[in-house]
Amino acid sequence: EAAIFALEKGRTSYTDNRGLLRLRREISKYVAGLFGPEYDPAEEILVTVGVSEAVDIALRAILNPGDKVLYHEPCYVSYAPSVTLAGGEAIAVGTRPEDDFALDTSAFEEAWEPGCKALLLNFPTNPTGGTADRKKLESLARFAVEKDLLVISDEIYAELTYESEHVGIASLPGMRERALLLHGFSKAFAMTGFRIGYACGPAELIEAMMKVHQYCMMCAPILSQEAAVEALVHGADDVARMKEQYRRR
Repeated sequence: EAAIFALEKGRTSYTDNRGLLRLRREISKYVAGLFGPEYDPAEEILVTVGVSEAVDIALRAILNPGDKVLYHEPCYVSYAPSVTLAGGEAIAVGTRPEDDFALDTSAFEEAWEPGCKALLLNFPTNPTGGTADRKKLESLARFAVEKDLLVISDEIYAELTYESEHVGIASLPGMRERALLLHGFSKAFAMTGFRIGYACGPAELIEAMMKVHQYCMMCAPILSQEAAVEALVHGADDVARMKEQYRRR
C-alpha cells in the first residue's frame, strides 16, 4: 500500500544514491535492535537493489585481480561468480550434512592461503539452513582478525532463526571495523519482488561501494524504498505471523 500511495502521489524520481535518508534511519534502528551494532545512517549504510547487488559491489570495491575470497558451500548461487566477475579467485570450503552444515573454523584455516582478502559468510545458510552459534562465530572472528580478512556477512535470514538466538558477527569484539553486514527485505518481510537490500559497515568501505553502485544502479527504486520504510515502521507483527506459519509448516 505504501508503494501504491507513493506512485499515486507521483513519487517516481531518483533518490540519493545511498537511498532515502529516512529509510537509512529506520534501517539503523532496526539493525541495532536485531544485530547489535549501531550504524550512522549518513555514512555507514547503503541501500542496494537486493542483497545480490550488495555482494557484487562489495567484492568489486575491495578486490584487486587475483585476490582470493574464502566462502562455504553449499551456498547461494551468486557468491563464487561474483568473486570471479570482480577479478578474484573464489576458494570453496565444504560443510557437511552430518554436522548440520555448521561453519567450521578449522576448515577455513586449512583452506586459507596467501592472498586471501575476504571471508564471505551466509548464516542461516541458503540452501541448507545451517547456522552458526556464538561460539563458532567467535572462533571465525578470531580467524578473521588473525588473517586480516574483511568479513562479508550475508545475514538475510536472521529473523528466521528458530532454535537459537541469531548472533550477528559484527557485534563480536574486533569485528565492527572489519565486518560488512548485508541484509534486506526479501525473506523476513516476504518482499522478494521489491528488490531492496542494504549494506552496513565502515564508512570507508560503504563509500567505495557507493562509487560502484552510483554508476551501475544509480539508486534503488523509490517505490520499493517507500515500501521498505513502511515495512520497518509497521511490519513487525507481519514478520512474527509469517515466522510462526513457517514454523508450523
